[in-house]
Amino acid sequence: MKSFYGIKESDLKDELVSLGYSKFSSSQIFDWVYRKKVKDFNLMSNIKKELREYLVSNYSLELPKIDKKEVSSDNTTKYLLRLNDNSLIETVLMYHDYGISLCVTSEVGCNMGCAFCASGLFKKKRELEASEMVSEIMTVEEDSNVKIGHIVIMGIGEPLDNFENVMNFINIINSPKGLEIGIRHITMSTCGIVPKIYELADLNLGINLAISLHAPNDEIRNKLMPISKRYKLSDLIEAIKYYYDKTKRRITFEYLMLDGINDSKENANELSDLLRGLNQYVNLIPYNEVKEFEFKTSKVDSVNVFYDTLKKRGINVTRRRKMGGDIDAACGQLRAKQLKGEI
Repeated sequence: MKSFYGIKESDLKDELVSLGYSKFSSSQIFDWVYRKKVKDFNLMSNIKKELREYLVSNYSLELPKIDKKEVSSDNTTKYLLRLNDNSLIETVLMYHDYGISLCVTSEVGCNMGCAFCASGLFKKKRELEASEMVSEIMTVEEDSNVKIGHIVIMGIGEPLDNFENVMNFINIINSPKGLEIGIRHITMSTCGIVPKIYELADLNLGINLAISLHAPNDEIRNKLMPISKRYKLSDLIEAIKYYYDKTKRRITFEYLMLDGINDSKENANELSDLLRGLNQYVNLIPYNEVKEFEFKTSKVDSVNVFYDTLKKRGINVTRRRKMGGDIDAACGQLRAKQLKGEI
């Protein structure tokens, strides 16, 4: 049986019309599911009985089970969700001055193998369906009783490695009949699969693109991110220029501050040279330390010098506030502990 959360309203409309129902029925059904948050087709009182029976027979409104939940002192909440096949994924609810966001997972496990990331401790088992990504939002909204207004596709997995499902997910959550999350409130993070950046650019969706950069040169990036051995920084920068030319959307560069690895003043100067001329925004991120790795977050003085150097050289830069520091906040960390039997 198919999950209802994976169907676009336009596709449901076509399906129902082919069965002899009015095309308006799809809008009514979507209203019940995404506005009224009904989890039983039989409760849809303005839908014909035979159509309700058809929906019950062909679609499921089942959501993942919450295996574990951790709440930080700043209210950041990490959910460990169990899918129908018993796969475990994570999603993180965050509260900001500008609204409430959810960090969504796109794959079960990750094959990118970044040296600092807990997500890669367990290789990719499979891609998530669009319905499973939508259900992350539905589950958290139901549990937390909040309306999520911003989505960051930055959880476990590489979104561009699951391109078709992620594109369908974006369509569903952005739809006025779906979750109606504004396209400019959706951010996708990628470690840099260059051909897919070009493909994404040609779609011109209007989403925000964030690049997991974390190094100012190929030598450091090769040690941190295996993807860099396939696509050099020069190739990545050319793809980013193409993305901007097509979309006119400013690019965010995510930069984990790793003590003694990528946080020197010289590194800041290199980063400035690399990004000069781009419509960019650099986000310096404090590292949430993972016990399996030796990396440490940069010292405050190092971060300050790095930040000041970028500023003086005309780079738009901010320091991300550390969130969820007193829980298993690093991406993939809670899932890894569960799979290792530590919780």
